[in-house]
Amino acid sequence: MFSGLSQASDARSLAGGSNFYVNVLNSQSRFIWFGSHDPALPDAGSRLAEVSSFTTTDDVLDYDFDNGSDGTSTQATLGELTNAYDLFDDAETLDVSFIIGTQVDEGDDVTLANHLIGIAEGRRDAIAFVSPAITRTISNVDAAEDVKAWADQITSSSYGVLDSSALFVFDKFNDVFRHTVAAGSIAGLSAFTDDVADPWFSPAGLNRGQLRGVTKLAFNPRQNERDTLYKARVNPIVSFPGEGIVLFGDKTALARPSAFDRINVRRLFIVLQKAIATAARFQLFELNDQFTRAQFRNLVEPFLRDVQGRRGMTDFLVVCDETNNTPEVVDTNRFVADIFIKPARSINFITLNFIAVRTGVEFSEIVGQ
Repeated sequence: MFSGLSQASDARSLAGGSNFYVNVLNSQSRFIWFGSHDPALPDAGSRLAEVSSFTTTDDVLDYDFDNGSDGTSTQATLGELTNAYDLFDDAETLDVSFIIGTQVDEGDDVTLANHLIGIAEGRRDAIAFVSPAITRTISNVDAAEDVKAWADQITSSSYGVLDSSALFVFDKFNDVFRHTVAAGSIAGLSAFTDDVADPWFSPAGLNRGQLRGVTKLAFNPRQNERDTLYKARVNPIVSFPGEGIVLFGDKTALARPSAFDRINVRRLFIVLQKAIATAARFQLFELNDQFTRAQFRNLVEPFLRDVQGRRGMTDFLVVCDETNNTPEVVDTNRFVADIFIKPARSINFITLNFIAVRTGVEFSEIVGQ
């Protein structure tokens, strides 16, 4: 709602900006843009002339939106979507943490997922959350096989996260229930984890992985299906009786065994790399000597100790001295720092052993045997 606007082209607001109604609408409104007055309306010509030579504040301009056209509900094409997502590929101009996939048809879901993961890999400071096409899991008795077939075609990368099922949610804007992909909800769990804990905590499980506002799942995998999907890098979304709908996996899309095949480890390194890279920029064009290297270590080590104290890692080591900044490195105007991290790992498997012992036996005699 815009009030107190002026018809004078040189009018100023209390903040010093333009208060001319044309400028205000065109620069601040998300829904209305001013083109020109309709000359067929009474006094429109004179009012248009008065825009540049203001004479009075008593008159109010009143227009109806009679000549507009309704939008279309046509789904964006794959090409249009990829072009739109490409706007987020520059890490220097846009700070993005999550790249969230959207609904596309079968077949296109593979292409779009790989495209988004490619953007995240190029940036190296964001994670792409992607989902299979809705039709792969709605009323599909072979949903587990179809989702696995989709996942097998996805690029192996620690910058991608895959999920298993479409969600049935209430669309409050249209007052209907509808199915939607889960990518946005899984990214929301990661944002929620940032809020209640830290990025290096897993967004999965009963503590931080409960999806709210979801009525039901299109595909609720059983244990054997969950095992199959998890081996295929797909994080199952499961509905447990009395416990709600839960993200029950925290794998990235990385196929080979690595510390980076877990969401919390990849997000830990994203946090560290972004923060330390910012600190390293202050060393540019400084002298590569012992003082500069010590100054860099003094910037980085307290930050890493803080992350360690917040359970992000178990240990670290910063090497920035003559061993890696050799005369050859210095002569080529480079600065090298090696940062070794032992990341904290999330629990994916729990083993409970219950042992019955005879009456009269001391526990100290058998514990550890």
